[in-house]
Amino acid sequence: MSRPLLTIEQATISYSGQPVLSPINLEIKKGEQWAIVGESGSGKTSLLNAIAGNLQLSKGEIIRHFANQPAINYHHLIAFVAAKHHFRNLSNTADFYYQQRYNSSDSEDALTVTDYLKSVPAAESGLHYWNFEQTTQLLQLTPLLDKQLIKLSNGETKRLMIAAALLKNPRLLLLDNPLAGLDIATRAEFNTIIHQIAASGITIVLATGPHEIPRAITHVGILKNGTLTSIGREQYQPNAEAEPNVTKTFNLDGLLSQYPAPPYQDIVRMNDVHIQYGAKVVLNAVNWQIKQGERWALLGHNGAGKSTLLSLINGDNPQAYANDIILFDKKRGSGESIWDIKKKTGFISPELYQYFPTDSTCLQAVESGYYDTIGLFRPSDKTKAQKAMQWLKVLEIDQYARQLIKNIPASAQRLCLLARAMIKNPPLLILDEPCQGLDEHQQQNFKNLVDSICQATNITLIYVTHYTHQIPNSVDKVLKLEAGMVSKNVERIIPTLSASQRGSTSGAPSG
Repeated sequence: MSRPLLTIEQATISYSGQPVLSPINLEIKKGEQWAIVGESGSGKTSLLNAIAGNLQLSKGEIIRHFANQPAINYHHLIAFVAAKHHFRNLSNTADFYYQQRYNSSDSEDALTVTDYLKSVPAAESGLHYWNFEQTTQLLQLTPLLDKQLIKLSNGETKRLMIAAALLKNPRLLLLDNPLAGLDIATRAEFNTIIHQIAASGITIVLATGPHEIPRAITHVGILKNGTLTSIGREQYQPNAEAEPNVTKTFNLDGLLSQYPAPPYQDIVRMNDVHIQYGAKVVLNAVNWQIKQGERWALLGHNGAGKSTLLSLINGDNPQAYANDIILFDKKRGSGESIWDIKKKTGFISPELYQYFPTDSTCLQAVESGYYDTIGLFRPSDKTKAQKAMQWLKVLEIDQYARQLIKNIPASAQRLCLLARAMIKNPPLLILDEPCQGLDEHQQQNFKNLVDSICQATNITLIYVTHYTHQIPNSVDKVLKLEAGMVSKNVERIIPTLSASQRGSTSGAPSG
């Protein structure tokens, strides 16, 4: 009979006196691999943090049987891949900032992928299976070894974080929503990745969606209403409690008062755009014209150039001045400021989520969208705060309005930034992986909301995702990037969208 590796007894976790997890019990044995599933806010991340020792229990006990040698700190035997990275600059004096990756001089103040992986402390677990070569090969990092951390895409960063965790050769690997930000190809390979990690003797506990459970997982823990139910993988039915795919109506009275947006001939026009950093060409000969009221999907693999392309539109990339780019009928470099562009654009991205300060309240973060600042740096305006509260209610997170962002679930943090993007009624809305970290109900709710806004206004939309079923039904145009160039295979994508938008959630690595 397998020995217990981890035992949780009557564990309770609370925030501000409110219980997040009621007394839960869990035993993980050597050779088992676990997935923790549940709605957003159910406590999945809190449970992983408690197991890692990053979060103190209010009551109960966690026994880490694998750390039974007094000379070894159990923290050295656990690797935790969280939703956010904590990269620091070369001088180790500060974290990166949001726009740093696009400023060539500042972006040099960062380790390369090789330097970062070489800095991972030597394993203290007694396991020595994963080395630099094996890890970089498994996570497909070899082409990125000379790239600075700040220039990695969201998906490339996730692969790097998993690689760094493996180099610790931990006894226990904790993964918080590991598929978030990964492109279709990498998600398809995730089964193999998890299988190889498990085969090396590492026990895995991952928090994930119900349709993204790798085949190597043997047990599922279901979190609901603060309690944990354990079940064998073969008995788990992810669709047992799925909500019907219905279209919700929204009360948007007063929230869309600025529409229709002022008329523009071209929202975006790019002619032979070329972006290069050193010898690395990121975008090559990109042509793109977006007319007012059009709704586009921007697709492509991790590192294809999507974030760089958006940075040219959102005013964050100084190389826009060296290219032939027209935004809102004005050529870049003709006298407009970054703030002139930003006040016409609502924007959300994984990078903004990564760097947005968490020491403000949810309501303050939403109100900051009026001023395009990363946080609210002026006294709150009563009228604007009331409208911010309306958006929070539409997104079903008004209960978090007065709480600090760092104290609310990650899904609510993301929805808060979505409200921030929409609050000023922008002519152009850029949604870069907006449903990342949201559960199925939240995804469907947001998708329906975007369709309602598109139906009621002449807003222009750019929607980026690696999951075609998340794309709103109002999207009918596609630009796909492959290695920095516009793909010619777009005509094959539109029929796929129409099929997937009927509610399919295929493409996950379960099965």
